[in-house]
Amino acid sequence: MPKKIYSIGIGPGNEKFLTPQALQAIQEAEVIVGYSFYFEHIKQLSGGKELIDTGMKKERQRAEKAFEIAESGKTVAVISSGDSGVYGMAPLLWEMKAEKASDVDLEVVPGISAMFAAASKLGAPLGHDFCSISMSDLLTPWEKIEKRIVAAANADFVTAVYNPLSKGRFWQLMRLRELFLEVRSPETPVGIARNVGREDESIEVITLAELDVTKADMFTVIVIGNSQTFKAQGKMVTPRGYYANKNNSQDKLGRRIMNASFQTILDHIDITDKSLAHVWVALHCIHTTADFKLNESVELSNNVVEQLHEKFYSGKPPVIVTDVSMVTRGIRRATAAKLGLEIKCYLDDERVAEMASQKNITRTQAGIQLAVEEHPDAIFAFGNAPTALIELIKLIRNGKANPAGVIAAPVGFVNVKESKWQLKYGCPDVPAVFVNGRKGGSNVAATIINAILSWSEAEQMHPGEGL
Repeated sequence: MPKKIYSIGIGPGNEKFLTPQALQAIQEAEVIVGYSFYFEHIKQLSGGKELIDTGMKKERQRAEKAFEIAESGKTVAVISSGDSGVYGMAPLLWEMKAEKASDVDLEVVPGISAMFAAASKLGAPLGHDFCSISMSDLLTPWEKIEKRIVAAANADFVTAVYNPLSKGRFWQLMRLRELFLEVRSPETPVGIARNVGREDESIEVITLAELDVTKADMFTVIVIGNSQTFKAQGKMVTPRGYYANKNNSQDKLGRRIMNASFQTILDHIDITDKSLAHVWVALHCIHTTADFKLNESVELSNNVVEQLHEKFYSGKPPVIVTDVSMVTRGIRRATAAKLGLEIKCYLDDERVAEMASQKNITRTQAGIQLAVEEHPDAIFAFGNAPTALIELIKLIRNGKANPAGVIAAPVGFVNVKESKWQLKYGCPDVPAVFVNGRKGGSNVAATIINAILSWSEAEQMHPGEGL
């Protein structure tokens, strides 16, 4: 009568990694089948048992032999390193059982996978979503492996790499590194764990930029961190988010929503080679408009964010002049009040209508002329009228205005792009934020001011000050 096959994961190579269930199954077995190298790791448990060992690449023969013996009435243990269900014998045994329609009882006994043993030595690199990829192309075409590498890298998975190198497979690891570097920072922590649990165990944490073929062999597991993984005291840590949740738990609801929105936006834009100031301003603009293309439309000049932030917090901040009153309403009142900011729109000033009529100009142009007379060194924020921006440019070039900075975000179709070019090329020394093209708007101009006011929060990527 057919007996039983245990498919057993014996862990990475030391008896202390054997689970009690695996130990019991080995003791129950009359015959042990496995790759010859693995018997070294259970020799203290195999006394008196029949051992059937094979070399590498003989997995089908091992499985067939296991079924032959079990069908003869004996209990068989088929051993794999790590966990038998992770690149081990368990899938093959189940396939063969189905193919044979065998009555042999097959039980998979879990083991400690090499990536979990490696992770325990490396610190805590698997603290968030992770995946594993085998570099062996003996049974899987390289084209499919490469697709999985790209998917893992783009999805920001922590990635455990099995079988990274062999005598005949010497270039694939460097191709994996190349693919990861297309979307991951060169400073991404990478763990190298070799022969975990064995006498010649070695553990090292390097960077993605430092990864090369000299770091690995067939007994190595490589763990590549995600965008949040950091190096601490020679170890790798991938945070789950507990500290972030604790830090943000005191935030008001509006700020918590804005934080979550920023993280979503970051997943959808390319910030490669962008300065932190650019990213900070672009994130605010996208958050306000849901227009991801603003990441490419935003342009900064003359350290505008850093300079204006310093002026705002100087104790004597410049006046903010806006082209339309809608911009004034979008600037965070609590922060403005705390800093003593004066925000002015001259459109409703009774002098403006008379000046516009006398000079045959628009009210926005007249408003800018009056603003420059009273506040030539103001910060000017334009979210509507290109004519107002063009008027300021004339006054700058005539030496009548010397603004601390300009937010150039008028919106529309007539003279909009041209007004921004005039400022960019005609007043190159003025610190400015441009929303290039026809895009912009009062809400965008206001949110750029808010981004500059909260610049000190950018490094921690914790937006929403004053909400």
